[in-house]
Order: sequence, then structure tokens, then C-alpha cells
Amino acid sequence: MPEEFSCCHISPPFLSVGSDGDLNLDSTLQELSMYNFPVEISCTAGEVAHFLEKYPLLPGIILVEQGEFVGMISRRRLLEFLIRPYGRELFIQQPLGTLYSYARTPILLLGETTLILIAMQLSLKRSPELLSEPIVVQTACGAYRLLDVQELNFISWQIRGIKNFVRYERSQAQMIQNDKMASLGRLVDGVVHEILDPVGFIWGNITYVSTYSQDLLKLIAAYDQELPSFSQTIEKLKEEIEFDFLEQDLLQSLASIRTGAERLKRLVTSLQNFCHLDELYPKPIDLHTCIDNIILLIHSRIQGEIEIIKSYGQLPPVYCFMGQLNQVLINLLSEAVDTLLNEAVRQQLHLEDKKTLKKPQIKITTEVISQKPSKPHAPDSRWILIRIADNGPGMSQELQEQILESFSLESKNGKETSLAVSYRIITVKHGGKFNLRSQPGVGTEFEIILPLV
Repeated sequence: MPEEFSCCHISPPFLSVGSDGDLNLDSTLQELSMYNFPVEISCTAGEVAHFLEKYPLLPGIILVEQGEFVGMISRRRLLEFLIRPYGRELFIQQPLGTLYSYARTPILLLGETTLILIAMQLSLKRSPELLSEPIVVQTACGAYRLLDVQELNFISWQIRGIKNFVRYERSQAQMIQNDKMASLGRLVDGVVHEILDPVGFIWGNITYVSTYSQDLLKLIAAYDQELPSFSQTIEKLKEEIEFDFLEQDLLQSLASIRTGAERLKRLVTSLQNFCHLDELYPKPIDLHTCIDNIILLIHSRIQGEIEIIKSYGQLPPVYCFMGQLNQVLINLLSEAVDTLLNEAVRQQLHLEDKKTLKKPQIKITTEVISQKPSKPHAPDSRWILIRIADNGPGMSQELQEQILESFSLESKNGKETSLAVSYRIITVKHGGKFNLRSQPGVGTEFEIILPLV
């Protein structure tokens, strides 16, 4: 455009350079290249057309009035008016404000901190005729930039590729982990069988050994009564073997062996149930037995330190995948135990008054509950409630939000936590509910709610 038609000063468009780092799922619009091209609405369309010819990649114009943002006209909209019959004669010397009154369209205005993937979703929600319109981005300092939607599409598809790759890597890692757990379960199951066999021998013979020992002691007692005068050799032998003590301690030793064999058998059986390989369909289980088995497995960690309070209700058999439910139970109980033990160590280091200290406790409650249906006139649904509560220090609101965020399938954190795994097992695999409640200074409570079939 010749200089004699100029009626206002227009600065050339400026393309801001985006971030030179690698883009990821957390990348925002401020990391992309955008055009800075503010033009006063008093300028004419002809003056702007000169810049559109000189900068073919310029997506549009930011309209301002005395420096204040008014709106945006895209390159496509402006050219549509100029190429109409007699459009050049009608609009070329008209102020942009007049042209904008005819070419006004809805504008997608976003902040520069908007995630690229979110911006892409909002862009695709526009009407079909607006999909190619550039996006106006407001910076932190109050300036306005133009983002070419094609640039946004290209970058967002790159990020989606990264997202899909991350999901693929996670799925592969999960498959490997599942395979390891299955192999470990089979290995433990084999070891358990090898342990149960000798334990069975001990358990099966201890009754006979006890009976035989009592019979032999009766026989010796009968000899004492019938033959009161023993030889010096027998008397000396009795003194050497401490017969009186042996007679009393033998039965106690046999009772100790029986108790040890019983505890070992229970422990191995609990380990076998914990490593149970789930089948294709859920099966009915005794939920209280599962909980008791888990408590037995972690007994060595809580002995003498933490009090376990069990408040069991009357429960029918629960249909579930026992191996996965065992994993959830041990995750939650281990979380509570770790919290209480860490708090006990902290209190000892700070030399707090023992009179004010409270006994670490974990309370496990089970019951059948009813919940109102979502549809009117439908019967109440029945559920199994498992509540695991501790009297530890509790969680801060920030930590609770981080844990709840990790439950989301779209979580960007590549590390899978035990609580997130537990959440998905209960909600996705069993169709139940998983709740977390915590109050600083009071304690933390986990709730598992399973549907009662």
C-alpha cells in the first residue's frame, strides 16, 4: 500500500519465540510461538492488507482502541470481505472498526497458562465454521497474542503421541508387574506346599507323641509304686537326667511344639491365601478370614506397638477376586502401620510426655449397609462396608488432594502408588467405592464399599 494512504502508524507483526525445551503433558500455551499484531480500529483495511501480503503466515489482527483490547479479525474473514464483488471498493478505505461490525465472530480467548491439550479440546468444541479461526491468548502482563490453530493442532497431536506412548509404557510395565506377581504367586504357592508337608507331619504326630509320653510316664510311676526299692544305678540315672524336672517339663515342651506348629500352619495358610491366583470370575469368600490372615502376616511389625481393634458385623459370603482384595487390605493396613510407627518414632525423638501419648490403634469395622437408589421407587441397595481407621497424626489437605489426584486415570505422575492401585481394584474391578477421610491430629480412615450380590 502506498505511503500516501497511511492515516495511522502500524508496527510490524512480531512473532514471539516459544520454549526451546521438549513439550510434555504439562506444557502450556506460553511455550508456543504466537503473533503480536495490535492495530487501532481507526486504521483502514487497506493498511492492514499491506501487512497480510507481506506476512503470509499472519493469522489475523488484534483490534485495539487507544491500546485497549476490542476484538480480533482473522485473515480469512478480512480477505472474504475484500474479495467480494465491489468489496475492495467498499471496504479498502473503511476503518477497521466499521469492518469489524460486519465481520464480528465469537472469539476463543484463553490465558497463557492454559494447558495445550485443554486449549485443543476447547478449540474443537467451537462451531464448524469457526474451527480455523485463530485463538486469542492473554499474557500475564495483559497483552494479547494470536495463536494459529494449525500450529496448535500440530503441537497437540505431538503431545497426544507422547501421551499415548506414556500409556503404552505404563501398560507394558503393568503387564510385566502382573506377570512377576503371578510368577511370584506360583513360586510362593509351591514353597507353601513344601512347608505344609513337614508341618503336617509334625501336627499329625504331636498328638501321638504326647499320648505316648504320658503312657510312658504312667508306666514309670507304676514301677515306682510296685518296686519302691531301686538299684543305685537307677537312682543315679534319675539324678543325672533330672527326672522330676523332666516329668514336669516334657508335657509343657510338647504343648509348646503343638502351639508352634499351629502358628506355623496358620501363617503358611495365610500366605497361601494372600498369594491366591484369581480366576476369571469372582468367588464367594469369608471376608473376616481374609482380614485375619492379613493381620497375621503383618503381626511381626505391630507386636507390642500397635493395638488392633476388630469390630466385625454379621456378613454373608462376599463375591470378589480374593487375591486382589487381599492386596488392597494389606496396602491399607501397611499404610496405617507405617503412619503409626513413624509417629511413634517422631514422638520419641521429640521426647514428648508419655502421659499425653495415646496408644497407637487401628480399628477395623465391617458391616452391611443400605444406600438409597438413584432411581425413584427402586429398592435400597445393600453393600458391604470395610472401614480401616487409625488414630495417627492424619493428613494435610494438600496431601489428601495429591492422593485423590493419583486416583485419576489421567494422572500425569508415572509412579503408581499402592493407594491408587487399591482404588482401581475396588472401583474398576469390583464396582465398589473407595473413600478417604483424614483430619490432622485425629487420624485417617479408609472405607471400602463392595456391592452385595
